[in-house]
Amino acid sequence: MKSLRDSADLMHLRQIIAGLDEGVILIDPDQSILWANTAALEMHGVESMADLGETVDAYRARFQLRYRNNHHLDTADYPIERVVSGEAFSEVVVEVAVAGEAEPRWVHQVRSLVLTDDNDEPECLVMIIQDVSARFEAEDRFEQSFNANPAPAVICRLCDLRFVKVNQGFVDMTGHARDVVLARTVYDIDVLERAERRDLAKERLAEGRTIPQMEAELALPDGTSKLVIVAGQPIDMGNQPCMLFTFADLEPRRKAETALRQSEERFMRTFSLAPVALAIGTLDGHRLCDVNAAFAELTGYAASDITDRPLGEVELWETAAQRHELEDEIATGRPIRDREVRIKLKDGTVIDGIVSTEPIMLENEKCVLWAMRDITTRKTSERELVNAIEAVMQDTSWLSRSIMEKLARIRAPQVETTGVGLGELTQREREVLALICRGLDDKSIARTLDVSANTVRNHVARIYSKIGVNRRNAAAAWARARGFDGDSVVISSMKEAAA
Repeated sequence: MKSLRDSADLMHLRQIIAGLDEGVILIDPDQSILWANTAALEMHGVESMADLGETVDAYRARFQLRYRNNHHLDTADYPIERVVSGEAFSEVVVEVAVAGEAEPRWVHQVRSLVLTDDNDEPECLVMIIQDVSARFEAEDRFEQSFNANPAPAVICRLCDLRFVKVNQGFVDMTGHARDVVLARTVYDIDVLERAERRDLAKERLAEGRTIPQMEAELALPDGTSKLVIVAGQPIDMGNQPCMLFTFADLEPRRKAETALRQSEERFMRTFSLAPVALAIGTLDGHRLCDVNAAFAELTGYAASDITDRPLGEVELWETAAQRHELEDEIATGRPIRDREVRIKLKDGTVIDGIVSTEPIMLENEKCVLWAMRDITTRKTSERELVNAIEAVMQDTSWLSRSIMEKLARIRAPQVETTGVGLGELTQREREVLALICRGLDDKSIARTLDVSANTVRNHVARIYSKIGVNRRNAAAAWARARGFDGDSVVISSMKEAAA
């Protein structure tokens, strides 16, 4: 067999391949390495043929190869060995490590070529190398990102629509086992089931084009389904066109919306049937959106009479000043509690009422819930009682001080009454009450008055019984409401009293 080493063609061949981007190694049939271009040397991290290896055995000793699955190549499986044996192959992918190093430095994609002479005998064996390290590093990064991404995702090949990758997020969301998904196609596990634009999605999938976001129902292994948003993005994996499907789980939102809808339905049923006059208004307080039957009965306004009309036009309040005051307070977003107002009914009658408001959310809009009560009867009774008291108090010379205090408290109802005044407490009880107002406990009071703790407890119990309270802070509040804070009371001990 004539070797290319002895031929002038070797120089011409070297000139042709010297500037190629692909790495080219020329091997003599006798297993010696004839030549390698600059690209091939760089792909092995060397600068000369001597560093690359002058024979196939030397090359194999300098570089360790393994497949992408970490399986080390046997001697006969080295691409350079397969070239020497005359085997024709294409796109063999191997990881290349320098001898003695655990981790590979490069990923090579190798194919072979056999040059023959006029008698069709091998004259030169060629190993053509592409450095695909960057591509596989990008794929590794994508693989890691895909698997680590909590967002559910699957990838299918476009040629047969079979799933080739599935991440843990999809497994967790659907309950499908990973091996089961990888054995199926897009339509076995239909990721576009009941999609709102299913025809468009199928058309885009067939064309390998982007599938826009749309809602769909994913069938689950237990027979139920899950509402999701699905989208498709075309990608290449291993030089194969694929479609990456990503998902957003809408089931929590659907459950929340269902719960909110049910809550609003319960609220509206309660609103409609409540015996208290209720209305729902806009946040600014300028108009009502809905009223219940009790409101219509109280005011005389049916829902059609008053809803969606400015309250200034309806004149629900006695005065415009009162309306502005309520509207300004509602605009602050704070609730109103038991505000006494004068309500003007549909027939023009004005009644005394109590109004409370509460900001609420209804159908994702900020609203105000109004509650109204008619207190006309109570206010009339109060006025009649006050008039009677004033008539009686025009001549009070025959009334006791105790009765006078009771009548005065009735006349001024803003002060909470318990049916007894300070005049009904003994001097010692007034002293004990004064010390309670100063914040002293029973033991401290006993030391101050020079009496036993048991005596103090007896005095406290009698005070509680007389003024109708059962706690120290309530007793102090009762005293302060009557202008008695204890600071002006002179306290005398038992020894001082005896002297």
